[in-house]
Amino acid sequence: MNKTVIITGGGSGLGLALAREYNKTHNIYLVGRNEEKLELAVQSFVNPENTVSYKVCDVTNYEQTESMLKSIFQSDDVHALINNAGIGIFDPLEDLSKIDITGMLETNVYGTIFPTKIAFSLFKKQGFGKVLNIISTAGLRGKVNESVYCASKFAVRGFTESLVKEWDGSNIYPTAVYMGGMDTPFWNESTHIKDRSRLKSPEQVAALIVEQDDNRPEIFIDR
Repeated sequence: MNKTVIITGGGSGLGLALAREYNKTHNIYLVGRNEEKLELAVQSFVNPENTVSYKVCDVTNYEQTESMLKSIFQSDDVHALINNAGIGIFDPLEDLSKIDITGMLETNVYGTIFPTKIAFSLFKKQGFGKVLNIISTAGLRGKVNESVYCASKFAVRGFTESLVKEWDGSNIYPTAVYMGGMDTPFWNESTHIKDRSRLKSPEQVAALIVEQDDNRPEIFIDR
């Protein structure tokens, strides 16, 4: 039986593109808040090479996330957790609302830390596992109109770099993934990217991530 890859924020964009790549060799669980979006995503696998399922879960909710992950680990041999769920609101700091700020920090930071903490104990019982945290180049340097988004991604970078040291020798491998902007629905409501045609597609980025997924601590698609 093939192992399972769990992908948060799996209903569209890079999450869905990663699901298509990993589905060539693994079973997939797409995780997200919107059931309709997840159903459509699963239906879009016309001839899946392995099974594709979904779980509705808000990864900023610790109890929901714990219940969701435990239910998958009970029935599946899990190969990897990919923390891909994220939101970005790109405006000057003075224009960001409190909801904008807390939304980015909760989804991007708690929504990575909570699943990782819960999955670690489950992977320990299995004896092997890996966690890929999708960070983006916003975790490498500050950018105009991305102050809070960058703050959230710098946090995940520090979190992941620390786990590389903390989990050393555990047979559980954390990986930080850095890529630039992609041409995804992420930008539909934004004028932050003027020319989306210069961006890589999520499919291109997903293929490059899977190609480099060999337990290394960092994957750089762009710097």
